[in-house]
Amino acid sequence: MKGSIPLSSFDGSVLSAYGWDETLENVFLPHRAAGLVPARVTAVDRGLCDVVTESGPGRAAAGAFGSPADPAQAPCTGDWAALRPDGPDGRPVLAALLPRRTASVRSSAARDSHGQVLAANVDTVAIAVPLVPDPGLGRLERLLALAWESGARPVVVLTKADRAASAGEAEADVAAAAPGVDVVACSAATGDDVDVVAAVLSGTVVLVGPSGAGKSTLGNALLGSDALATGAVRESDGKGRHTTVRRELLPLPGGGVLIDTPGLRGVGLFEAGDGLRRAFADIEELAEGCRFGDCAHAGEPGCAVLAAVAGGSLPQRRLDSYRKLLRENAWIASRTDARLRAEQRDKWKAVSRWQRQMYKERGRGR
Repeated sequence: MKGSIPLSSFDGSVLSAYGWDETLENVFLPHRAAGLVPARVTAVDRGLCDVVTESGPGRAAAGAFGSPADPAQAPCTGDWAALRPDGPDGRPVLAALLPRRTASVRSSAARDSHGQVLAANVDTVAIAVPLVPDPGLGRLERLLALAWESGARPVVVLTKADRAASAGEAEADVAAAAPGVDVVACSAATGDDVDVVAAVLSGTVVLVGPSGAGKSTLGNALLGSDALATGAVRESDGKGRHTTVRRELLPLPGGGVLIDTPGLRGVGLFEAGDGLRRAFADIEELAEGCRFGDCAHAGEPGCAVLAAVAGGSLPQRRLDSYRKLLRENAWIASRTDARLRAEQRDKWKAVSRWQRQMYKERGRGR
């Protein structure tokens, strides 16, 4: 697709492979009546978006959505959009973004009060956790909170199973840190159990995890081709370089689509209260047995959570992780509240200035 995008009657043959359905078509009807065409954003790069439409793949300008005040309002991989086929310079341009069903949001790299959307309209968050070196349970819990908060279903994929000496023991530790979540192990390098992983993934799947976790290798195994770049991992610490430099959406051969993401060195929570409650469902359930409803699990008498730690059924490490993430989430929430209060204050100041100016002009008219 070069230049303008031709209008065509919708048959769903192309977009249905990317997740388009009757519900989306009904939402889109007013846009279609206005001469716009539906598209899914497959990648974003410096004000331009790779998109796929009923006519196939192409590029479009982000237009007014290119640099919004709130980064969370910018188009991202996975968004559904309404395109104007002929923009000002002849290039298709984003005219509107459809409401997101789900959104994976982390705090921005600047650690300000805005969030950054990693992927939109995701059904399954596949968290890649390498078995070599030992799985980082704290990082996993953080990613699980982000996944649950997004509205998507998390799945933990243990990678590099062919290199692990005791995969069963590590899998048990991960399962304990991921209550209510499917945990599957595979080796993308050998192909062992990749079919098992594919069976638990559905819809739009986003792969997340640190550099060196084997996300792109796993993605290639799921795609059945070497579509994603891969790189070597340092033997000393198991860390890898960023071989994936942008988020990219690709159709899976068995149905659904895959979004590969760059390795996440840091994942700050962003207003993830519900996600934390689900990621730490075991602690939340234990807390229901505490003597006091506002128990902080920090020494209060009759604390069921501390009793579980003392009895060995709840690791101290997990409680420490829970407390840490709660503090972090409370901090970012306070930053967001302060920003919203400041924006409201600025709004009323502007209204007051307008009213004063209006009264002055009326006074002069008298």
